[in-house]
Amino acid sequence: MEDLITKFVMPEVIFGNDSLKQVGESCARLGAQNVLIVTDLGVMDAGWMDRVIESCQEAGLKYVYYNDISTNPKDEQAERGAFVYQENRCDAVIGVGGGSVIDIAKAIAILATNGGKISDYEGVDRINIPLPPLVMAGTTAGSGAEVSQFSVIVDSERQKKMTIISKSLVPDIAIIDPLTLSTKCSRLTASTGLDVLTHAIEAYVSIAATPMTDVFAKNAIHLVSENLRPSVASQLHTEAKKNMAMASLHAGLAFSNAILGAVHAISHAIGGRYPMMHGDLNAVLLPYVMEFNLLANPARFKEIAELLGENCSGLSPTEAGKRGIEHVKQLSVDIGAPQRLSEMGFEEHMIKEISQIALQDACMITNPRDITAQDVEKILQKAL
Repeated sequence: MEDLITKFVMPEVIFGNDSLKQVGESCARLGAQNVLIVTDLGVMDAGWMDRVIESCQEAGLKYVYYNDISTNPKDEQAERGAFVYQENRCDAVIGVGGGSVIDIAKAIAILATNGGKISDYEGVDRINIPLPPLVMAGTTAGSGAEVSQFSVIVDSERQKKMTIISKSLVPDIAIIDPLTLSTKCSRLTASTGLDVLTHAIEAYVSIAATPMTDVFAKNAIHLVSENLRPSVASQLHTEAKKNMAMASLHAGLAFSNAILGAVHAISHAIGGRYPMMHGDLNAVLLPYVMEFNLLANPARFKEIAELLGENCSGLSPTEAGKRGIEHVKQLSVDIGAPQRLSEMGFEEHMIKEISQIALQDACMITNPRDITAQDVEKILQKAL
């Protein structure tokens, strides 16, 4: 077979304790003078915003901030943020927070330079005008948005999560400070940690996976298996926090380039319509989608089981894959994540509509097994 040409996109990455102090200097290096800092109340209450502001002041930057962001960020919030950016004549965007914050920060950058509505950019490569400098500091070890070419925003009118994919959305500089994880509660640590695992597994079995994405996906799976439990158990377990931050980074680099699959397509469909936490949805859906996809690539699922720490000696790829799926289920139980969609308020009457919406999500394109609306309905029935 003829070798395929592949590409791999990523930002400059600054990783390590106290790296938040480099936010201001990073913006200054990119030529910024007047920045918009996008964050949320949780980050502000935890005190991390103070460090970012201090770093901006030390770098001689003017700044304003915007913090009107919900768990599933909305188009109208991006529009208001773009107004703040333009009104204050900003020339760069800093995002400090989890996936919701960083998705909105990217959407603000799109609207501030390209105009129109954020729905104009849904899909792949629809951004035409270069964005301002983007410096993103992830604080949750979950979304990987600080290194990805994705932004996921709710269209309020259609009640649908829009996936925007573009190389323009890869930040110029990504900053990952593991110390920020010390202020996360165990509940959020569990939810975001299973989001990391979902990113890594879906990227590894994606039909767009490459040898380079595989390296990052496999390392992320292994790091989660070794560190998520202790990270949930103690806010003071600094080694586990550091390793989960690295897992999130590696999973983000993997899925940004290999894209994702049915877990994210379905969770996007639900999250766009109902106010449910993205990580929790992924936690419940992951093992059921793995069961569905096992047929498509048993060898990869065997490798996933081994990366999770399972002894698969003497087992067939399918048998080993099933053992890996059981491991994921047990991990979810151990860290106290939701086990059923019904625990989050999802009801049976929602299944048919959500199944149709999920098929339209860009993440479904790279799912390893062909999937129909009826297949999605069966997955949702099992997860209910």
